[in-house]
Amino acid sequence: MHIADFVSGSFAGACGVAVGYPLDTVKVRIQTQKQFTGLWQCTVATFSKEGVHGFFKGMSFPITTISMTSSVVFGTYRNCLQCLSQARGDGCGPNTKLEVFLSGLVAGIAQISVMSPGDIVKVRLQCQTESKRGGTNIPKPRYHGPVHCVLSIIKEEGIMGLYRGALPLMLRDGPSYATYFLTYAYICEWLTENGKNRPDWSGVMLAGGIAGMAAWTIGTPMDVIKARLQMDGALGMKRYNGFYHCITETVRTEGVGVFFRSLGINCLRAFPVNMVVFVTYEVLTGFLRGGPDGASFRV
Repeated sequence: MHIADFVSGSFAGACGVAVGYPLDTVKVRIQTQKQFTGLWQCTVATFSKEGVHGFFKGMSFPITTISMTSSVVFGTYRNCLQCLSQARGDGCGPNTKLEVFLSGLVAGIAQISVMSPGDIVKVRLQCQTESKRGGTNIPKPRYHGPVHCVLSIIKEEGIMGLYRGALPLMLRDGPSYATYFLTYAYICEWLTENGKNRPDWSGVMLAGGIAGMAAWTIGTPMDVIKARLQMDGALGMKRYNGFYHCITETVRTEGVGVFFRSLGINCLRAFPVNMVVFVTYEVLTGFLRGGPDGASFRV
C-alpha cells in the first residue's frame, strides 16, 4: 500500500481548489443559470453584485472534501498500477499505457462516494446570486453556509439528496481521470531526457496543465448535466425527471452546443490548477518517499 500517494494527493487537491475556485464559480453559474451568457459578463455581474466574496462562496467545504477525493484518486491510482504490475509478474517492465488508463478509470469512479456530497453543496452555494451585503428589502441567500446547506438538503430531500447527480458525476470522472493520467504519462515520457526518470519541473508543470485540459475536454458535457440535476428544484420548479430526461430536454431547448458552452473556461481553469496539483503531488511524494525520484510513477 502506497500511503504517501494518499497524503500528497490530499495536499495537492487542496492547493488546486484554492487556485481554481473563482473560475469554477463562474463556470457553474454559466452552466446552470441563463442570466449569465459568458465568462466576462458573468465575472462582471458577480463582482458588481456580490464583490470578491461572490467568487469564493462555499469554498470551505470543497477544500476539505476535494482534498479527501484527491487523496482517494492519487492513492487508488498508484495502488492500482502496483496491483496490475504484480498481476503481470516481476520483471515485466514499467506499466503499460492500458494499465495507466484503467487505473485512472478506477480512481475516478472510486472517489464518487466522497466527491458527490461535497460537490452538490459547492454547486448550490455557488449558484446563490443573492448578496449578504444587501439591504432589508433585498432577498437573502437561501443557504447560510456549507453546514446549513447539508442539513437543508438532508431535511428536504433525504440523505440521497446529497448524491443527486452522482451518475453523470461518475460518467464524467471515470473517463476524465483515465484521460488525465494517460495524458500526463505520455507527455512526461515525451519530455524526459535519456538516462533520467522524469522531466524537469517545467515539464511536470506543462504535463499537468495539458492533462487537466484534456480531462475537462472529455468531461465537460457530463459536467453540464451533473450541475443541472444538482440545481434542479433548488431555486423553484423542478424541470427534469431524471438523467436521460435532463439530456434530452437540454438538447431540445438549447441544442447540442450547450454541452460545450463552458469548455473554454474549464480549460482556462484546468491548466493552472493541474499544474499546481501535479507539482505539489510530485514534490510531496518525493519528500515522503525519501528521494528526489520517489514520485515517479509514469510509464
